[in-house]
Amino acid sequence: MSLWTRISDALAALSQGESLTAVFDRLRTRPERSVAFAIAVIALGAKMAKADGQVTRDEVTAFREVFQIAQADEAGAARVFNLARTDVAGYLDYASRIQRMFADDPGALCDLMEGLFHIAMADGFYHPDENRFLEDVADIFGVPDAQFRALRARFVPDARPDPYTVLGVAPQTPLPEVRRAWRRLVRETHPDSMIARGVPAEAVKMAEKRMIDINRAWEEINDMAA
Repeated sequence: MSLWTRISDALAALSQGESLTAVFDRLRTRPERSVAFAIAVIALGAKMAKADGQVTRDEVTAFREVFQIAQADEAGAARVFNLARTDVAGYLDYASRIQRMFADDPGALCDLMEGLFHIAMADGFYHPDENRFLEDVADIFGVPDAQFRALRARFVPDARPDPYTVLGVAPQTPLPEVRRAWRRLVRETHPDSMIARGVPAEAVKMAEKRMIDINRAWEEINDMAA
């Protein structure tokens, strides 16, 4: 059974007039984590798109890139997106429910934040309302400030990303400790590790950009120390 079929089944279980937040309360067991993760990214992405006042073609394309959505599955993804945009529940409620769903797996919450950054930057502009939205969600998720800064450094092209920020270490950190941080991030970025955290196989493509970014950061720091 495909991811999108399972998502359709989860939506079909909603009672008339029931909020999409009910899905987050039901999909708590580990076998359903991939369904929950996909719905969470699309639903929060829809709320974020509403936060900056418009939904661009680039943002829709970003959803397809995060999840590798086949044409046959676009209707299912669109349904989640539209339900979230019209749902009376606010994004803070969504974020709180999602945090409880993944409370035992903070790594998955960081993966989810990465998907949101990808969507936020799809149009090439980091809107101040998107920044406030992401800061609020990260705070509810309990994402450490260093990890949030690392994500923003990788995705927001205000300046060349600082390699130390990308790896989540201070500039004065000894090289052996930087190497350990880099190796830990490489392990966490491996597709098998991401799938074990509940990231759908369809979304693991996110790891490609992350791996490029953390390897580039390590190479820059290592070259400076040479």
